Formats: sequence, C-alpha cells, structure tokens
Amino acid sequence: MLSNSEIGIDLGTANILVYSKNKGIILNEPSVVAIDTENKTVLAVGTEAKSMIGKTPGKIVAVRPLKDGVIADFDVTTEMLKQVMKKASKKLGFSIRKPTVVVCTPSGATSVERRAIQDAVRGSGAKSVTLIEEPVAAAIGADLPVGEPVANVIVDIGGGTTEVAIISYGGVVSCNTIRIGGDQMDEDIVQYVRKRYNLLIGERTAELVKIEVGQALIDHEERTMDIRGRDLVTGLPKTIELSSNEIQDALKESLLHILETIRATLENCPPELSGDIVDRGVILTGGGALLNGLQDWLSQEIVVPVHLAPNPLESVAIGTGRSLSVIHKLQKVK
Repeated sequence: MLSNSEIGIDLGTANILVYSKNKGIILNEPSVVAIDTENKTVLAVGTEAKSMIGKTPGKIVAVRPLKDGVIADFDVTTEMLKQVMKKASKKLGFSIRKPTVVVCTPSGATSVERRAIQDAVRGSGAKSVTLIEEPVAAAIGADLPVGEPVANVIVDIGGGTTEVAIISYGGVVSCNTIRIGGDQMDEDIVQYVRKRYNLLIGERTAELVKIEVGQALIDHEERTMDIRGRDLVTGLPKTIELSSNEIQDALKESLLHILETIRATLENCPPELSGDIVDRGVILTGGGALLNGLQDWLSQEIVVPVHLAPNPLESVAIGTGRSLSVIHKLQKVK
C-alpha cells in the first residue's frame, strides 16, 4: 500500500504533476524555472515562473529545463524538483524526509536519459526512485486493464512528445514516439502568424489561440479570436483577428505526423491483438488530446473507436502514483 511518503511524479515537458494516493493530484505546475543569470540563482518555479516568460529584464530568464520529455538542463531540473518536493511536502501536511518516488519516462528515452532522470530525482531528496514508461502510466491512469492479456492502445499527446503504444499484459507490445506535441503546435501557430500577418506573437499567446480556436482537420463551425503582437514592419503593437480555419491550416502538418505515427503503431500490432483494438478502440490522453475535433477526426481516419481518457491532463500522473501498487506485478510479468 502507498503511504504518505510515496509519491508519483509526471515529469512533463509542459507541466510537472505530483500524485499522492491519499490526496490525489497535490501539485500541478508548469515545468518552468526563472533564473537570475548573473549569480545563477533560481528565483521562481512553476506558475510564478511561467507568468514571467517574455516579460523579464535581461538578467532574468525563464527556462524550461525539460525538452521533449527528457532532461535538457540537469542542474536546473534538480533545483526545480527540490522546490516541487518542498511544495508537495507542505501540501501533504508534514515534512517528507525521504519519499519513495515513481517517475515516468518517455518510452523512447535512452538509458543515459533515464539515468539522468533518476539522478535528478535522487538529488532532490528521494529515498528510492522507480521508473515507469509513460504509456503504461497513462494506461493505468485511464483505468485500462493493463495487467490483462488484451490490447490497450494509448495515444499520449504531451507538451514535447506524442507517444503511441499498444500495451498488453503489463508491457509495451509496440510503441512509437515522435517529438511533436503541444509545444510544436504552439510553434506552428507562431510561424503561421509571422508569415501570414508579419506579426510576432509569444508562446503564451500561441497557446491561448490553440486552446480557443485550435481545430483538428474536420469540418466545423468557424470561430474567431483577436490577438495582439508586434508588427514586424512598423515595430508597433497591433491587433489581428484569427479564425479556427486558419489555425486548422497551421496545425495540419503536425496533426498528420501524429496520425501517421498512430497508423505505423497499429500496423505493427500482432494479429491476435488487432481484434481487441477494433472492439476497445484507442484512448487519447495528454493535453494535446483536448484539441477541438481531434477525437472525431482520428476516429474517421483510423476507422476504430477513439475515446478520451477521464482526465487527459492528469492520466500519466495518476497512473504513475497508482503504479506503485501494481508495479511489482508488472515487474514480475516482464
């Protein structure tokens, strides 16, 4: 059983989530750290640091120490994890001296990348660190019967990566990872607005556009929103109107890559499990799964049912925490 000193961490490119069995999700903050470049000190972590992106004086930079689901800056990640552990222990109402931690890693992570994650979590004060593959954690968090010999297909569209995995009997049967996720979609929108309107917009504006008028490649009723940015010709602030049809166009390439990855994974599925997929369908998790129309579009394209996980944003964290109770079974299977 999980005690209070056992926690699950979803170390995502966009957000860090901490799960405790007794209290559920106790922390959900952006994976952003604000650093003073002159004396290399960490000024803020999480929500506070994210609000500084693009708005700070020269000597303060807001950075994301995780890229594509793996650690890009080891020292900053360790520092961020220390702060996260502090916040988590406050939420749990007592000081966690040395918690037991389960962390998820992308299934495509190399052994060096996995060791870096383990070392960073240990460096932040954990007693022991167990790694679990992200698709397996997402499947557990989406209430799928991962321990049974039936095919569970998970499409996890995160900030840095999209992972498509077929899980059966506690392990990954077939898996593909691409480095396209919510961040790439934001970048697509930034580039589209720049090319089409000569307007420069920031990451946060692009993310808002994606949430408000982002649209998968399917017929829909057009929606519009006004955005502000800097005109590249005059250098002055300017407001323009964007429509969901334009954003659909901007996201087209990234969405087709995700579709291609799902198809490639399903093609590698053993024939015995293919029948399960037709019956049970595909489960979408991750923040990218919330894009308007994505579920219907994928269902049309791959001709199997596509379902949204109960908590797409939290599935991996919930599964990471819950996996502590099933991890011994999963390890036996492996």
